Amino acid sequence: MPWTFTDDVDAFLDSAGASLAARPAENTLVLTVTATLRDSGPYAYGDAPPVLGWWRGKDGEVAGTLVRTPPRLPLLGTVAPEALGPLAEVFPLPGVDADRATAQALAARWPRHRVDEELRLYRLGASVPPSPAPGGRPRTATTADRTLLVQWLLAFGEETGRPGDRAGRIVDDRIAYGGLTLWEDGGVPVSMAGVSPRIAGTVRVSTVYTPPEHRGHGYAAAVTAEVSRAARGAGVREVLLFTDLADPTSNGVYRRIGCAPVSDRLLITAEPA
Repeated sequence: MPWTFTDDVDAFLDSAGASLAARPAENTLVLTVTATLRDSGPYAYGDAPPVLGWWRGKDGEVAGTLVRTPPRLPLLGTVAPEALGPLAEVFPLPGVDADRATAQALAARWPRHRVDEELRLYRLGASVPPSPAPGGRPRTATTADRTLLVQWLLAFGEETGRPGDRAGRIVDDRIAYGGLTLWEDGGVPVSMAGVSPRIAGTVRVSTVYTPPEHRGHGYAAAVTAEVSRAARGAGVREVLLFTDLADPTSNGVYRRIGCAPVSDRLLITAEPA
């Protein structure tokens, strides 16, 4: 079956939305990116319109999805192995952001490539409070915190190699729905964690950041456990988060507070022969 492509997010979700929602953990990135495109418009991620694609198997069911928001790499949700050959034939792939098996299968078709990042997706089980518990308490961030939050998000982007051109918009969006939490110690903000809006019964924790001068006290684990507890208390079925596999500290922290691995993702760039 051929792939279908569009720049219309509503058309994409009409066709592929049910398939994405059936496996929300594995499709969390496609779900959140398309939700942002739907709510903020086609130029939410840059100056070029998005490309959204889906593939149907012989049974007529959607069994593959793709979203590209230039200049970012094409982002794949769950994709049946038999859909990869047709995709490579009809869609120019400068690289890919996909689960490990899918990314490696596509990269094997390129003369040369480099792995830019390896991420692990975790699902939070029964939340385990960090031990020893740090001092302080959480609070929901407000517009009064905007300047600090933008500074921290820019610093987070510098450390993780992610562009910070949308820092102000991200902060404003998350403050609007209560999606940023600060941990304070002695009345001083020392760490933050963000959480995505609920989609298909899930949320994803992101932008967990502690300034260097406040690290080593357990604040990041505490604020992550708090936003996860609050999400569960609000009726969310699954709390997800990504970590960089190159950072053993964060992976260890999240396992200690009850996170279990779901799958790995690779960001791979194709290089000239």
